[in-house]
Amino acid sequence: MLTRKQHELLMFIHERIKESGVSPSFDEMKEALDLASKSGIHRLITALEERGFLRRLPHRARALEVTKLPQQATTSAPSGGRQTFKPQVVDGDRNVQPAAMAANDTREIPVLGRIAAGSPIEALEIERDRMQVAESMLGAGEHYILEVDGDSMIDAGILHGDYVVIRKTDTAHSGEIVVALIMGGEATLKRLRRKGGSIALEAANPKYQTRVYGPDQIEVQGKLVGLIRKYH
Repeated sequence: MLTRKQHELLMFIHERIKESGVSPSFDEMKEALDLASKSGIHRLITALEERGFLRRLPHRARALEVTKLPQQATTSAPSGGRQTFKPQVVDGDRNVQPAAMAANDTREIPVLGRIAAGSPIEALEIERDRMQVAESMLGAGEHYILEVDGDSMIDAGILHGDYVVIRKTDTAHSGEIVVALIMGGEATLKRLRRKGGSIALEAANPKYQTRVYGPDQIEVQGKLVGLIRKYH
């Protein structure tokens, strides 16, 4: 019998691995469960290991494997704390449509250039290509696609060379992954955090530092809604 926190953590890890193939970081687990410190996460993971629900993979940093789920487990992650991106990955080399969607339920979306998932680079504003994207991924609004350059969002399941589908908007909630224009000149793909009167752009890779800006230095240009990955 698992405690509520043990069950919440197990399902959070399970959902993250299922959606992105990457186990969450201890900071992400701490925020998702609304705990004050990472020591509480360590205790929960140890308890889940002892009960046979989790296994730590050797020689891999932060790598966890869910070995079993409790009976009557729900698939919902914790409702409080951190908002996480769960990428809907489409194989760009295959004409795969969701079972519930007809083959013509797609929309042609412009590819505007590259976006940094690392140190900020300039995002191109000219259309260089177009891709067919399933309507189920898009929803309402205007969208565009950018090619990811860098590895700062790998813990969110976003890899170098992926194509991110962005819904145009100039607003975003704290915790959402956005295209942010920095001081009118450079664009980057990061998780937005609001801290008092400041805005932090947070990477999903521990080797990159979180950068903090004034509210007049950051312009949101869109929110992440989907991911397209090409396999070569």
